[in-house]
Amino acid sequence: MIEFDAFLAVDIRAGTILDAQPLEGARKPAYRLRIDFGPDLGVRGSSAQITVRYSIEELVGTQICAVVNFPPKRIAGFTSEVLVLGMNDAEGAVVLVRPQFAVPNGTRLY
Repeated sequence: MIEFDAFLAVDIRAGTILDAQPLEGARKPAYRLRIDFGPDLGVRGSSAQITVRYSIEELVGTQICAVVNFPPKRIAGFTSEVLVLGMNDAEGAVVLVRPQFAVPNGTRLY
């Protein structure tokens, strides 16, 4: 069990993917993403191992949820600034966590 304040410390926001490209040099196939989190947080980069279920074309314009307050991490020479959230399906492929309906970019999950 955790205290509610511990949950509140994790800042999860909605953002829209502006661009997706293959992440060259990654140990596992991944995309490098540019995600718009609205005027307060701006555009941030992330790497995501979501190549099994998602093509680049279908990702652009998709709204996702991501943790925006982890420290940046270098992955295959790319700085990943946010953690895009997902969960594995029955075959182990990552399925993105995203709003069912459009919300303003930067909206916080609670």
